Amino acid sequence: MRTPFFEDHVKLGAKMVDFHGWDMPLQYSGILDEQKTVRNNVGLFDISHMGRFRLTGETSEECIQNLVTNDVSKIAENQAIYSPMCNEEGGIIDDVIVSKISQNEFLIVVNSSNIKKDFEWMQRHLDGNKLKDETQKIALLALQGPNAQAIIEKHTSEIAKLKPFHFMKVKLHGQDCMISRTGYTGEDGFEIFFDSSASILWEKLLSDGQIFGIKPAGLGARDVLRLEAGMMLYGNDIDESVTPLEAPLKWTVKLEKNFIGKNALEKNEPKKRLFGFEIIGSKRVARQNDQIIYEGKNVGRVTSGTFSPTLGKSIGFGYVPPEMQLGQDIQIVIGGKNYDAKLRSTRFYKK
Repeated sequence: MRTPFFEDHVKLGAKMVDFHGWDMPLQYSGILDEQKTVRNNVGLFDISHMGRFRLTGETSEECIQNLVTNDVSKIAENQAIYSPMCNEEGGIIDDVIVSKISQNEFLIVVNSSNIKKDFEWMQRHLDGNKLKDETQKIALLALQGPNAQAIIEKHTSEIAKLKPFHFMKVKLHGQDCMISRTGYTGEDGFEIFFDSSASILWEKLLSDGQIFGIKPAGLGARDVLRLEAGMMLYGNDIDESVTPLEAPLKWTVKLEKNFIGKNALEKNEPKKRLFGFEIIGSKRVARQNDQIIYEGKNVGRVTSGTFSPTLGKSIGFGYVPPEMQLGQDIQIVIGGKNYDAKLRSTRFYKK
């Protein structure tokens, strides 16, 4: 599958890769250059591969409340919330962003790898409400970095009042858009929803940002940025074998309300825990499923790893026994060799 901006990526010389069935840009000028641009200026990402579902109906709020662990009743119209969506055993089916359009209408952004699975799961629990897959209908771009607001302000000064995890409807270059102050980089920024026929917006936003040194950015930079910021990737760091209490997502689990998986989360103690780690004295990068060693024993596995340009260190995430503590010395087995490391928080970078 291709997003509406495929030809734009090719013209810009992007290295294209298959990502869960989508032809997506891995990089343009280079992963490190794009990562630095987002941290210091502003980058533009095509994230139209993410799934977009629209839930409507008289009891749509009760429906989504049952599907996710976080409390949707606490958000107002034009506000969004992050939440895992669990199965009956408490395993994470996906982590999603739920935006409240109105009392009876919600827009749900899901991971591209889970579009089919999530849609089928949600259809089984609609309770008379309606669910539409609008992934092909709605395009989605992410403008991320400290200069992102200045670019949108060229079109509406009201954007300065928009709080994180809130959204508003505006016009950009004559196109109706929904702009949400959300992102996956750890920087200030916006995710822009609009009709997929308006593909000109990619080019127009790059033009708007020229004064700030904007660059297009691909999946490679996005992965480095999200890992530095402590954001998990579905399929690597979380999946249906993991509960939100084993991942650092306890804050999203509201046991005072009912939801699918609540009973399992109340009864079952976490069997593992996701930590961050940094490798000491080496820039070697750990990869998914590399072994984690503690006191000579294999105690866990790496889920994600990268070299952090921001920190100048090799960092990653991994699951270890829940009783382990921050700061403990461990080793990571990379290419058959043990490298010294320390357990850290999953949040390596804060703006």
